[in-house]
Amino acid sequence: MATHHTKMLIIGSGPAGYSAAIYAARAMLEPIVVQGLQPGGQLTITTDVENYPGFRDVVQGPWLMQEMQAQAEHVGTRMMWDTIVSVDLENGPPFRAIGDSGDEYIGETLVICTGAQAKWLGAPGEMELGGKGVSACATCDGFFYRGKKVAVIGGGNTAVEEALYLTNHSDDVTLIHRRDSLRAEKILQERLFNNPKISVLWNKAVESFEAGENGMLHHLALTDTATGEASTIKVDGAFVAIGHAPATELFKGKLSMDDSGYLLTEPGTPKTVIPGVFAAGDVTDHVYRQAVTAAGMGCMAALDGERFLAARAHSAVAEQAEAAE
Repeated sequence: MATHHTKMLIIGSGPAGYSAAIYAARAMLEPIVVQGLQPGGQLTITTDVENYPGFRDVVQGPWLMQEMQAQAEHVGTRMMWDTIVSVDLENGPPFRAIGDSGDEYIGETLVICTGAQAKWLGAPGEMELGGKGVSACATCDGFFYRGKKVAVIGGGNTAVEEALYLTNHSDDVTLIHRRDSLRAEKILQERLFNNPKISVLWNKAVESFEAGENGMLHHLALTDTATGEASTIKVDGAFVAIGHAPATELFKGKLSMDDSGYLLTEPGTPKTVIPGVFAAGDVTDHVYRQAVTAAGMGCMAALDGERFLAARAHSAVAEQAEAAE
């Protein structure tokens, strides 16, 4: 067991965490990134990335995260292969965190970039066909299904928004919902029902995702939730849109959250209710959930953290001067 000190402790290692680290390291804050169970975040299970600025051709998600990590390390970030299991925010700054290894991490500022995970159905073939026709992000992957038949699975705001977005690329979008009515907001439902490119399959549960001879998604096996009747629907792409779960269990009762568990921040900033504690990326963003927005928020968190430390240092000098008079 060891104790690690830093001016900026970053928990989480997706685009938000790595970007925060790059900016913090360049500001000589000697940041530590505790990478967690999935270094690189959701992009490490994403194949083609075509919407991250700076790359003319498609790049691979794992490669992009490796490059971000390498850049952060190159400018002076310490990467720790550990998972935080407890945090003490009440008595900071400095803020203290304990890793699964038993190591203690002490940071003058704390940046939370633990992200969120898409919720999955758990049906056979779902994970095996990830990146081969099955996705949880239409904004990320819809472009690859131009002119093809696609399905969206779900009935809330996320599902309806994904279906509407996909009409930019496909003229044949099917929304599949296990009930006979949607939970989405009425205005979204109205847009959905008025869009001629979208059809709805009611009372249908996806039992499995089936591959074709080429190893790509070929069709979905369905069961009618009212009658039990089995059926299939041929699709080129299927988007699971049943929500996301932010990784905020560590911070329950310690930081303000919304009803879904996303960390709340001061509007337009990554600042949480505790001075010196910042949140960036999907852990606080349930609207955009993009690599580029997460990276931008990581940058903001590092800059605000640097300003927080500068203000504290200035106050300490002023107090010393006043005490000396």
